[in-house]
Amino acid sequence: MTDPMPRGSFLYGMDGHPVVVVPARVADWLDRHAGLNSLRIAGREVNDAEVTAVLTDIHIASLKWRASVAGIDPRKPPEAMGASPVMNARQAADELGLTDRAVRLAITQKRLHATKDHNNRWAINREDLEHFRAARAAA
Repeated sequence: MTDPMPRGSFLYGMDGHPVVVVPARVADWLDRHAGLNSLRIAGREVNDAEVTAVLTDIHIASLKWRASVAGIDPRKPPEAMGASPVMNARQAADELGLTDRAVRLAITQKRLHATKDHNNRWAINREDLEHFRAARAAA
């Protein structure tokens, strides 16, 4: 496992107007878990062009990252895209090089987001799997 990124790794311009660079995976996490899409829409209503522009860019980076990990190419029809965006615990374990039990444990410990499908089996979407993989690598 790699060391976590040190604080300040994404912060630039501290002597003037500071800027934070947000990696696309983090943009996706923020978009999905912090409700940035609602904030982006509200920003338009408030008429704050800078806020709207930044939140729109975060949203676009999030969508691009999601498409890349899900194997989605918007120029191709869905049947030509390849891998399913949803997998079960066994498939996730194979993808991660873990056991089924380790994946189920991560789910019950809420380190890996998953839902139950109509057959009461765990369903894990590719984006959540990639967030989990990145979090494990950073730990």
